[in-house]
Amino acid sequence: MISYLESLLIFTALAIILASSLNLVLGYGGMFSVAHAVFYGVGAYTASLLALHLSNSLVLSILCAIITGGLAGLLLAVPALRVKEEYFVVASLGFQIIASTVFNQWDAVTGGIGGLTGIPPASLFGYEIDSYGAHLVVTSLLAAAVLAIVAALMRSSFGRALRALRDDEQALSSLGRNPTHLRLVTVALSAMIASVAGVLYAYFTSFVNPESFTLDESVMMMVMVIIGGAGTVWGPPLGAAFVTIFPALLSFLKLPSSLLGPVQRLTYGVIMTLLMIYEPAGIVGLLRWVRRRQIILNGINGSNRAAA
Repeated sequence: MISYLESLLIFTALAIILASSLNLVLGYGGMFSVAHAVFYGVGAYTASLLALHLSNSLVLSILCAIITGGLAGLLLAVPALRVKEEYFVVASLGFQIIASTVFNQWDAVTGGIGGLTGIPPASLFGYEIDSYGAHLVVTSLLAAAVLAIVAALMRSSFGRALRALRDDEQALSSLGRNPTHLRLVTVALSAMIASVAGVLYAYFTSFVNPESFTLDESVMMMVMVIIGGAGTVWGPPLGAAFVTIFPALLSFLKLPSSLLGPVQRLTYGVIMTLLMIYEPAGIVGLLRWVRRRQIILNGINGSNRAAA
């Protein structure tokens, strides 16, 4: 039971990293991308190949994955940003399809459909990360570091420029900032962060195959961001936690296995539809509404007591 809970928390931390990285592009940059699982996969394959053929150093794997992830991000961004903004999602879909084909067919490197197996445990400063507890600590620390980085970026001039890009590109250009350059940097940075999650995933599972980096995974990452609250620091982590933990809660309902998937997808669809209609800011927006309501009620109660 403890191992199951630790595994669930590890995957939740991975989801937080992925959702927070996608939030840079989707939430703050206003660019809809359905190719984020590609960068997740690039990081996972980079770490796996390094561990199998050169070194299982976690630090080296992360550094190399950041480089390859950033290059993959530029590979998407450079041609995609030459088209009109609304076509970015179409370009990202094409990129996802191409990458999935490469993952499946490049047997000599990716292992094809069978994937890569026997990935040794990661090594960190001479210590092997070979237990659930160790993986949980490392993954949680890196998830916390990603949240801190995103929060710091959004408080900086970069974050203000990115929000301006989303809200009014012409105003941003009038201030002397290059929108295309800002988009390139944002997509590359987002890909770099996502690739770190791929490294952690590869070392935790000791097995990597294309099924973990499909279009469905990219869409699920988008669901995390939207449900939690796009364009906020804490929204995507909340959405990631919900999307990761909710299937585990469904298992307690004793539903037939054939119904679990449809019920899960139906629930996400209903929640997203309701949020788009009543609270586009997602879970964060709901929490803010509850807080404002509580403050108003406290103020009314305080006034009534003073009058009495």
